[in-house]
Amino acid sequence: MGFMDRRRPLVQDCLLAVAMAVLLAVVVAVTPGADALDCAAAVVGSLALVVWRRAPLAALLVATACMLVVEVRLQPGPPAAFPVMVAVFGASGAGHRLAAVSASAVFLSADLSVQLPDADGTFRNLPSTVLLLGWFVACGVAATVARHRQAYLEEAEQRAAEAERTREEAALRRAGEERLRIARELHDSLTHSISVITVQAGVAVHLARRRGEEAPPALLAIQEAGGDAMRELRATLEVLRAPGHPDGDGRASGLDRLDDLVGRARSAGLPVTVTVTGTRRELPAEVDRAAYRIVQEALTNISRHAGEATADVRISYADGTLVVQIDDDGKADPDAPPVPGTGLLGMRERVAALGGRLRAEPRSEGGFTVRAELALGGPA
Repeated sequence: MGFMDRRRPLVQDCLLAVAMAVLLAVVVAVTPGADALDCAAAVVGSLALVVWRRAPLAALLVATACMLVVEVRLQPGPPAAFPVMVAVFGASGAGHRLAAVSASAVFLSADLSVQLPDADGTFRNLPSTVLLLGWFVACGVAATVARHRQAYLEEAEQRAAEAERTREEAALRRAGEERLRIARELHDSLTHSISVITVQAGVAVHLARRRGEEAPPALLAIQEAGGDAMRELRATLEVLRAPGHPDGDGRASGLDRLDDLVGRARSAGLPVTVTVTGTRRELPAEVDRAAYRIVQEALTNISRHAGEATADVRISYADGTLVVQIDDDGKADPDAPPVPGTGLLGMRERVAALGGRLRAEPRSEGGFTVRAELALGGPA
């Protein structure tokens, strides 16, 4: 609740008290026999309504005592009961029913007792007292209804909050179950296949060396790539199985492993040059991982689609920004841009999640360029 929302009821209560004080001051002033004591009692009893919400018992006590003075001394009629009725409403709404009933009974008894009976034994103002009795009963009933309504609204809000919390917990549970299912599928399928590839490549390298032959570079690249794939797959499985740690192993695939990535690309026959400018620094885990993945995807696309080409990787550390750019001199044509595949879409999603910008398009001089600008502040 804002400051203005908290202040609004107090302003309303002050206006009510002032209006009541002015009304009763006028009533007392025009009543014969009134003096300063009567006027002071009427004003104080009315101003007590300033705290009828915050201190209902205090307001009830002060209003009832002061208005009893006015009623007993002047008998001004129903207006003298107005502050008491408001205080009774507040006390009843706050749950102080006994105090509200007692104050009502005392005031009504005083109102009845000051009315001397006529010669025939009847009270000339009895209808006025009966009317006040009806008003006091109405105040008590209205306060009880308002209290029950407020309790109902609070209970409804609690139920809505509980339902929302239950839905969130159910959604988190389903998400957790889905992560575990994906982790099991990845482990049962990819882990086995990659392990077989790595083992077979290792056996072939071992046999070649036993025969005194030099292992083919492509075979060594397969063996190294298989080991890296297993390491990254295990890191991914750890993240899936431990959702409380979304970063997982922050160093599993970052720019500190850029040399290994470039080395594998060179072993596969792709000439790659790397240029790093600016002062190297510790990067947020998400930015570090995204930069590595962008270079990895770009080099993979060059190997698959660029034909006989060379690649130039440039990493630039600027103030608050990391710029990653990969250029090639392949066969991409500006007049026939390629259809973005899942790799480029994945790049864009990574960069967008970090609040950065990505440009991936053919170059005017031929070839393709990928340029990502990543904010070092982390996810936007």
